[in-house]
Parts: sequence; C-alpha cells; structure tokens
Amino acid sequence: MTITITDSHCHLDFPDFDEERSEIITRAVEAGVTRMVTICTRLRNEPQVRAIAEAHAPVFYAAGTHPMSAAEEPLATVDELVAMAQHPKFVGIGETGLDYHYTAESGQIQRDSLRVHIEAAQETGLPLIIHARAADDDMARILSEMHKAKPYTCVMHCFSSSAELGRAALDLGFYLSMSGIAAFPKSQELRDIFATAPLDRILVETDSPYLAPPPFRGKRNEPSYVVNTAKIGADVFGLRYEEFAKATEANFDRLFSKAVQAPA
Repeated sequence: MTITITDSHCHLDFPDFDEERSEIITRAVEAGVTRMVTICTRLRNEPQVRAIAEAHAPVFYAAGTHPMSAAEEPLATVDELVAMAQHPKFVGIGETGLDYHYTAESGQIQRDSLRVHIEAAQETGLPLIIHARAADDDMARILSEMHKAKPYTCVMHCFSSSAELGRAALDLGFYLSMSGIAAFPKSQELRDIFATAPLDRILVETDSPYLAPPPFRGKRNEPSYVVNTAKIGADVFGLRYEEFAKATEANFDRLFSKAVQAPA
C-alpha cells in the first residue's frame, strides 16, 4: 500500500509546469502525494491559481503577496483576502513575510503587507504562510506582537532561518515546514534545528519548482519529490518513513483543517 503524504507548499501555476501540469500532479499522486497546496504569490494571479485547484481534486490553494513582490504590487487589503478565502479550496493566507536578503529596500512595505495578511489570518481562522529570509528580528517581533493582540495559526514555510526564530515560532504554537534545503548534504545545522522541534509541529513541502532535494538537486522540483525530503525528515527524527509521513499528515490536517473539510 502506498504511504500518503502532503506537499504543503508548491507553485503549480509557475511557467515551469505549463507543458505538463496534469502529468506532474498525476506523478505526485502515484508517489503517494495525495494533497498539494499551490501558492499564489501575486493576488492578480489568483484566478489562474484557483482554476488549477478547481481542475484537480488533490490540489488546494492559498494566496497572498510575496514579500519580494510587495513593492511591485498593490497593497492587499484584509477584505480582499477574506473574500478570496470564501472559496472551498482556499486553505491558507500567503505566502507573505519578510525578505531582507534580496529586497531590504522595500522593508517598510513588506512589514505593512505582512500585517495585512496576519489580520486576514486572524479574521478567517486560516493559517498564515510565512516566507522569512535575513529578517529574523523583525519577523519574530511582528509575529509575536500580533499574536499577543489576537492569536492565529501559522507555518514557517521552507524554514531555513536561525534556531532563535524557529524557537520563537514554536513558542507561539506555529509550525516549521521542511523543504529540500533540509536534505542538502551541507544542511546539518538546519537538520539539528528541526531535530529539536516537536514532531507534532513539522510539515513537509517542495516549494517546487525550486529547491529539489537529492538526487534531483539542480533540476526542476515537483510535488512527487516531497517524498525524498520526508525520508530525510524521518531520519532526523529517528523514525521509519511511514511513521514520519503519518505524523506530518496529522499535523497538516490540524493546521490546514479546511482542506480536510473541503468537498471532493
């Protein structure tokens, strides 16, 4: 029997997949990846992302303004995000966050955008999906301040930040998502951070078409490859693959509860 697992974060609308999107989704399902959350990173693309989710039963979606695009896009509104969230297959808010590595000059608009997305997560009850790079202090501060004002749920997608930010997120009850980065040979420090986290706060993802895990590193990533990352995750936690997959499935169901309730 094929062991089931979820790719909690991918980008199926990206042009990398245009020639064989249906085939890629089929390959994922055949590998046991029975659910995928495809992420819209610019709200003007939401109709196309929504259409992919509507056309493929295993696919759910989330939408937000990626921090690296925040200066190029209109500032999202809470009402706009809440309206999108009414769709039965819309299961998360984001991705949003802060990226000071590539786009530090737009830091203020990133912070403004992040707060809008948090408010939408607070209002809808859907999980916030966070991208964080080279902005640990501001990220921890804003997430904590707004959680104290009104609690919300959250996943630190493709987590590869410091142990301090990881601990701050976990202390708020948030989740850490393991991507192909955690499977890279030189990522032992990151694997050590994951190893100290509670198993019931771990998700897995591809972030495809990026960050393919070994043995596919350097090639286009796709949702079926989440199995390879999850096998590394199992090693990190000293578990058999099926045990780790079962745990991450339960974690996804808990955090993305709307996906469990969505009509087939």
